[in-house]
Amino acid sequence: MTIGIGLLGMGTVGAGVAGILTTPAGRHPLVAALQLRRVAVRDLTRPRAVPLPVEILTSDPNAVVDDPDIDIVVEVMGGLEPARSLILRAIAAGKSVVTANKAVIARYGEEIGAAAAARGVYVLIEAAVGGGIPIIEPLKQSLGGNRIQRVSGIINGTTNYILSRMAAEGADYAEVLAEAQKLGYAEADPAADVEGGDAADKIAILAGLAYGGPVPREAIPTEGIDRLDARDVSYAAQLGFVVKLLAVAQLVDAPAVPAKQPPSGLQLLDVRVHPTLLPRSHPLAGVNGVNNAILVEADPVGEVMFFGPGAGAGPTASAVVADILNIAGIRQATGGHPGGGVDPLLAAGSWRQCALVDGACTTHRNYVRLRTTDQAGVIGKIGTCFGQAGVSIQSIVQFEADSEAAEIVVITHEVLEADFRRALNAIAVLPEVASVAACLRTL
Repeated sequence: MTIGIGLLGMGTVGAGVAGILTTPAGRHPLVAALQLRRVAVRDLTRPRAVPLPVEILTSDPNAVVDDPDIDIVVEVMGGLEPARSLILRAIAAGKSVVTANKAVIARYGEEIGAAAAARGVYVLIEAAVGGGIPIIEPLKQSLGGNRIQRVSGIINGTTNYILSRMAAEGADYAEVLAEAQKLGYAEADPAADVEGGDAADKIAILAGLAYGGPVPREAIPTEGIDRLDARDVSYAAQLGFVVKLLAVAQLVDAPAVPAKQPPSGLQLLDVRVHPTLLPRSHPLAGVNGVNNAILVEADPVGEVMFFGPGAGAGPTASAVVADILNIAGIRQATGGHPGGGVDPLLAAGSWRQCALVDGACTTHRNYVRLRTTDQAGVIGKIGTCFGQAGVSIQSIVQFEADSEAAEIVVITHEVLEADFRRALNAIAVLPEVASVAACLRTL
């Protein structure tokens, strides 16, 4: 049985998918049953890395979605629109969808999942997070019997490459970013990567899968590496840490503040993206270059880590084709019927109601760099401010900034965010403190 494939987009990932589908020799036998029938491109005259028959190319993506000979629509065009509308149009036409579009799924996954369930088709999203790393299916199936406490990961290859270079060479952020752009690891406009938005899209998807309910993407606190100073990377190394852009989703206990108590049955999550100091012994600390890694901590399995290339034509196309084969296998097993009405997007569906906890009620360890006058008694005053706010200090170290100033680096024990902020406010007004130069989370 031949299965018709329609491809929306022929960029890096689209070309990788087309390359696999048009060269089935040596691959899974089911690849030979996949026929690439229509491909939507922006420019019909542009040369292509993968040669395709002219008659299957079109500049109208609706022509792909509406083609009656297409069974599975593959969306790899990116962006919110028209990608969202095309996905919904394909579902309404009774076609299953494979997408690598994390931005659409992070914002409209619930809408798309409901539409697919009602129509009885599949929407598979393995390529949306982690490139070639299989993480979506394990969260939906292999780890389904576990209580997941935390999902944390390095899920943006561009920022991980930049941070790895900064740590290894002591280079400045701007210098490494420029080189990453020349090498093609960073876009001409790198904002989505370096400001943390790409990682926030991905952790929103992972959190929804891990905890069984949609997570409001726009409410996720997000901080990138675009304001990170090379000296904090250096100081972290001297103190036994590495700096990584970490995306985290974890269950939290009910807040201690009565006014912050959630309604009955609501599951509270702490979901965030920010630069983080990791001890060198941490499983994620040794993940360098453009690689990604996702650490799942659950009961009873313990810690499970998924590691591999997080972006690029090969890894992402591999994940896309794996989803196509998943749907194709079901179609063959069921005589061509695609979905049977099973909720295809989140597997178990929205079986819990989730909300993000108030950040003031969360607890974290922290790294703080203070620029101060170089005189006796400064460390004592800083320690007093922390102590009066109930913040316990793990270490406090002075680094020489220049002949007239010093830099004091403090690492706290795990503390309530509200108490930590109260201490910082008191420290900031000390006459000996010129500035709170940096504040990062620490594991």
